[in-house]
Amino acid sequence: MTVSASTSSYAPQATIAAIATPLGRGGVGIIRLSGARAYDIACQLTGKKTFTPRLASFCRFYQADDSVIDEGLVLYFKAPHSFTGEDVIELQGHGGTILQSLLLTRVFELGARQANAGEFSYRAFDNDKLDLVQAEAIADAIDATSAAAASSAIRSLSGEFSTKINALLEQLIHLRLHVEAAIDFPDEEDVDFLSDGVIQDKLEQTQAQIAQVLDTAKQGQLLRDGIHVVLAGRPNAGKSSLLNTLAGQERAIVTDVAGTTRDTLQETVVLKGLTLHLTDTAGLRETDDTVERIGIERAHAAIAQADLLLMVYDRTRDIAGTDGVLALAEQLFGELPDAKRLLMIANKSDLLDDGDDAVLVNKSGYTHVNVSCETNQGIDVLIDALCERVGFHPAENSLIARTRHLDALRRTSAHLAAAHEQLVIFAAGELVAESLRQAQQSLGEITGAFSADDLLGKIFGSFCIGK
Repeated sequence: MTVSASTSSYAPQATIAAIATPLGRGGVGIIRLSGARAYDIACQLTGKKTFTPRLASFCRFYQADDSVIDEGLVLYFKAPHSFTGEDVIELQGHGGTILQSLLLTRVFELGARQANAGEFSYRAFDNDKLDLVQAEAIADAIDATSAAAASSAIRSLSGEFSTKINALLEQLIHLRLHVEAAIDFPDEEDVDFLSDGVIQDKLEQTQAQIAQVLDTAKQGQLLRDGIHVVLAGRPNAGKSSLLNTLAGQERAIVTDVAGTTRDTLQETVVLKGLTLHLTDTAGLRETDDTVERIGIERAHAAIAQADLLLMVYDRTRDIAGTDGVLALAEQLFGELPDAKRLLMIANKSDLLDDGDDAVLVNKSGYTHVNVSCETNQGIDVLIDALCERVGFHPAENSLIARTRHLDALRRTSAHLAAAHEQLVIFAAGELVAESLRQAQQSLGEITGAFSADDLLGKIFGSFCIGK
């Protein structure tokens, strides 16, 4: 790891403390301390002289004038056998904003300081208790929006993702050694190591494994982040009805009056394990109504940012035939969106009484799904089409992943492709070795083997206080 404790904004120079449970009324509230003075602070706070590691002790917590703040349990985790690798104390008192604030203030008086966001996790990372993937998995487990995402985060926290990455790093190291040996000893036993096929075979095996991990990581990113889906179309096409149907509750107002939706409305739902951040928008049309016009402007802004766009139209009213759908899309959006980003949703299909809820793909590659928000016809087909469009097919062993993981894996793959070309076409050993070095560095960024201070600050700064 290239980051030293002396250069990081999270450098463990003091004992830190923070409330580790949500603020508010509750049965138990926990304050966590970590650092060299944590044990002494616990002794001064309680009047006790000793604590046994990993044994809960019932204590009273005292102010400087010996008045009682609260009473509860003290847990002591002796370094290095703790989450952070330092001495850690947990004070378990009663929940409640006032009691927790009084207790935390007293801890500060005794020499601790307020922990920064993510500082406990950073110290665990800095003391080699966790690698960067595992540290990120803590925040991902807390923020998980589905059971599948939570399960995947816990697997990453347990080290499954890190184990895969570390194994690939070992392969790259051995591959580099083999290449550099071929460069240093080109005439050894009259064997040309660069052309004997061994290095090429190992390189191609590594490329295939990186591709497999990248595919797994793509699923993990979808589990973690979900996708932003925008519902757009003409007024009274059924956008709000579709939002309510997908959400399973009446989130949007639905009336027969055109232009009911005047602003964007967000709702997050989990369907078949995929988190959808849905945005309902105002109907797109020309209008002199000032408020409605502002809503339409916001609709266009949301459309521009969408991962996936659902163009909802009234199958009985708006158009006829798939070519008409494309013409309507071009009219509504100013230009025809890319087929990978647009799904055509034909609402009110039940009124045609043809029972057709199939996914139709026209010759231009645009997908059409017939649905009815009134009868739920075609909704399951639509959900399947959504998952298929974004490539969501997580296995039971999926691992949570972030955008930076995918970026590092893609750069690793590109460097390996360059190494393969330099080996097979040019037999340029020095260039092969350099590409492999770059691949190793890119891959090492995932677990934190090679990480810059600003990256670590950004990652841990996104954690909650107390973690």
